[in-house]
Amino acid sequence: MGSRPLRRERGTTLWVQLLADLRRRLAEGEFTDAFPGELAIAEDYGVSRHTVRQALGELRADGTVTAARGRTPRVSTTPEIQQPLGTLYSLFAAVEATGVRQRSVVHALDTRADGVIAARLGLEESTPLVYLERLRLADGEPLAVDRAWLPHDLAAPLLDVDFSRTALYTEFADRCGVRLTSGTEHLRAVIPFRGERLLLGLDDDPPSVAAFAIDRLGRAGGRPVEWRHTVVRGDLFSVTAELPTGTGFQVLASTPRPAYSA
Repeated sequence: MGSRPLRRERGTTLWVQLLADLRRRLAEGEFTDAFPGELAIAEDYGVSRHTVRQALGELRADGTVTAARGRTPRVSTTPEIQQPLGTLYSLFAAVEATGVRQRSVVHALDTRADGVIAARLGLEESTPLVYLERLRLADGEPLAVDRAWLPHDLAAPLLDVDFSRTALYTEFADRCGVRLTSGTEHLRAVIPFRGERLLLGLDDDPPSVAAFAIDRLGRAGGRPVEWRHTVVRGDLFSVTAELPTGTGFQVLASTPRPAYSA
């Protein structure tokens, strides 16, 4: 039995009790230096590691801690990146606006052909494209896997850029004279593929943290100039929307019925 035994009562699951107590200890600042690993928590509370994983899954889902198989959980210090809907935004700028340092690990920067992407850009299938793939980090924490394709005739000067600490849109404008003016974006919730989970620090099985997949077609003066596919961690990223006044449900007053007498 651990030093913090939980009550084994009908109707109260152990992992929910464990989660509540861990939240209490977090709120009291008990884990400012380090967060205990699965085995230490299991021994401390006298529960199975499966119970611990269920509780940690909830803490990670809301961004309180980060944890992955083979790694010690730790309290997350990365704030949630909030992005308003209906705007043409830069993930680089959105991250740094929170006061967090943005850095990228560049996995690929080259010229290649991709018939499907070229068609989305309104180009012939054999048209060469500049391809940029990065792992985006926020204060060293994996945030997103970002892939972008751009027409080579516009973006060739970008092949010499070090994208580890600069924004694509900034370099596209400064080096190529191309500024995005509009775009179309499709966002959906996904469970990342295993390779993406590894890159994002989400190597758990079964997956307990979803992500957003964002597909964007960016335009400059009406011409498609960028196709981008981004997989961003759902526990570190959210979208918001401002709703105009006058929307929503209306309560309609009913017309009083006349009184009838016998």
